[in-house]
Amino acid sequence: MIRTRMIRRSVTAAVAAASVAFSASPVVAETARGTVFDDADRDGILDPGEAGVPDVRVSNGRDVVTTDEEGRYEIDVTAPAIVFVTKPAGWATPVTAHQLPRFFHVHQPEGSPAGLRYPGVEPTGPLPDRIDFPLTRRPEPSRFEAILFADTQPMTNAEIDYIRDDVVSELIGTDAAFGMTMGDILFDDLSHFPRFNAVVGQIGIPWYNVPGNHEMNLDAEGDAGSLETFKRYYGPPYYAFEYGDAVFIVLDNIRYLGRGTADPADPRGTGSYEARISEDQLRWLEAELAHVPEEKLVFLAMHAPLRTHEGEPEAPDTNTQNRRELFALLAGRPNLYTVAGHTHTTEHHYFGPSDGFAGPGELHHHILATVSGSWWSGPSDERGIPTTPQRDGTPNGYHVLEVDGADPAVRFKAAGKPATEQMRILFDVSHHGLRVDGRRDERAGATFDGRFFIDELPATSLLVNLWDGGPRSRVEFAVGKRPFQPLQRVSRTDPWLLELWGRHPDQKKSWVEPLPSSHVFEAELPDDLAPGTYTVTVRATDEFGRTHHAHRVLEIAGSSAPAG
Repeated sequence: MIRTRMIRRSVTAAVAAASVAFSASPVVAETARGTVFDDADRDGILDPGEAGVPDVRVSNGRDVVTTDEEGRYEIDVTAPAIVFVTKPAGWATPVTAHQLPRFFHVHQPEGSPAGLRYPGVEPTGPLPDRIDFPLTRRPEPSRFEAILFADTQPMTNAEIDYIRDDVVSELIGTDAAFGMTMGDILFDDLSHFPRFNAVVGQIGIPWYNVPGNHEMNLDAEGDAGSLETFKRYYGPPYYAFEYGDAVFIVLDNIRYLGRGTADPADPRGTGSYEARISEDQLRWLEAELAHVPEEKLVFLAMHAPLRTHEGEPEAPDTNTQNRRELFALLAGRPNLYTVAGHTHTTEHHYFGPSDGFAGPGELHHHILATVSGSWWSGPSDERGIPTTPQRDGTPNGYHVLEVDGADPAVRFKAAGKPATEQMRILFDVSHHGLRVDGRRDERAGATFDGRFFIDELPATSLLVNLWDGGPRSRVEFAVGKRPFQPLQRVSRTDPWLLELWGRHPDQKKSWVEPLPSSHVFEAELPDDLAPGTYTVTVRATDEFGRTHHAHRVLEIAGSSAPAG
């Protein structure tokens, strides 16, 4: 995600342009047929003696069929189309040299529309007589981990360097079963796909991708042609796969409204978009879920949030406009988890009956921290990598999904920091702490300094930014041997972030501004503290019930007034 002005000009006038067809040719339905088979020799070819795999779901993007006892299927397709399988648990699909799963066949006889800046799909010619899908057996335990990226979003080759050195290198050798990126894989320059895929592929695990608003073909007339380059590298923009006892569903909830909606002042002609799930996609999802037992964990990954704290309420480019239709398809399922990226903030939302989700329970929606943070902005560290905190003060980084049967949990990992580091503790000694004007006169890092005069105690607050905190998190603090006291969750901008951008305005992207965070907690220090040195202990319980600890040293000096 980037500039939120994109969609707010005029959505209604653009919707008609979004459904431009590839050509005026008459629509002809054909029948795709083939076999999903156990590729015993791993050559990708159905050889005599290789058995078919029954009960595998095969889709054309709207309908879903299952293979028979011999692994055979038939399904109608209308070009352009993608035929794809839902990888069943206990099986693996082939991957490319860059660890991209191959579970699909693109049927696009004439290829992508002419005139696109970045190459799309080459002409595939007539529908083949057979489309066979190879699988290989592998053990998949019900307890596993997966890596979750959001908004890697490199604008330049130098920023691919940052991704390589900041997150990819530390993940090489991971025990995670697979990884996913929640869209905004790139930043409009789709020529970066080959190098980017090669770099992320070094992690060494299968990597699935969700489409965002920055890997679209922005010169497309509408949504129908906006993911031609994405298809070239990754296949279908929405799909599903199983691992262990869980079903993972990738959704495309970015609807491109076409280059005709572009700002005339934009030299690239970047059109607007809205967050919406297409009708074809909802039809496919309903058919897919009909084959998924109700008690299974269903994990849904998308780019734009279902809802966000950020920006205007229900802004159509940051809040999924037809989420209630999605909720209707999910009703009755007790084991659900949904994630998104897009906003460069970290948030937790819980949907219930008032939001249109019928339950049981509430639907947990997690907006993930981004790899790019503030779009690779900020002063550089010793490696030459920008500090790049998100707009809510969260460090850039990624999440690790932990699945145990039908139970999911997610933990945050700040890039380049110890896994135990989960919060920032600050002392706000300034009455005008939210004003950059006052910060001007402070030395760098003053909010980390736990040394101040006792006269300043009445103005001093303890602030904790619990990086992956939310409405169900609890944060407490204790000074010395005193009992723990609660901090209150407040909507507040992280003062450290205000200071960072106040001191380094020339080292951030032009649109980057601090935002109030949904996970800052605040408390007043006790008024009766005497001059002395104390340990401040912060104990935080996150949305998953995990407890995190951090400490700071507090030094209170005597009066700042001269004696006499």
